[in-house]
Amino acid sequence: MKRILRIVTLCAFMMFSFTAFSVNERAGRTNEFDWNPVMNAIIQVESGGNRMAKNGNQVGAMQITPIAVAECNKILKLRNSAKRYILADRFSVEKSKEMFILIQFFHNPQNDVEQAIRAWNGGPRYSLRKTQRYYEKVLRHLKKK
Repeated sequence: MKRILRIVTLCAFMMFSFTAFSVNERAGRTNEFDWNPVMNAIIQVESGGNRMAKNGNQVGAMQITPIAVAECNKILKLRNSAKRYILADRFSVEKSKEMFILIQFFHNPQNDVEQAIRAWNGGPRYSLRKTQRYYEKVLRHLKKK
């Protein structure tokens, strides 16, 4: 009985490992979706394009929090990447955009623009009601382009 349990556990572990590997591989592939218009609209709403903007613990053009940096580093670790972001990277527009795209590849593989905008404002468990004004502001900037 113990042997059967060990085999079942081993099989389950291998299936989980393969699934995690597949998810990480997909997250690491080049995505054809162009996030630039969305990111540029978010930058305008968040900071007006000021890469040195500060608002509490949110800084940079995209107003990135330390939690978002930690999430990016967690994703990179899952992908077995040696790359890591530091808090100062939030002041770089280029690195901020990299972090945004990394988060989208991992948490939003379907490239849902509405989800990306709302989650950037309200977190992964955002409220439609609480993110509505932000979503509308970003859409206005998207339509200007």
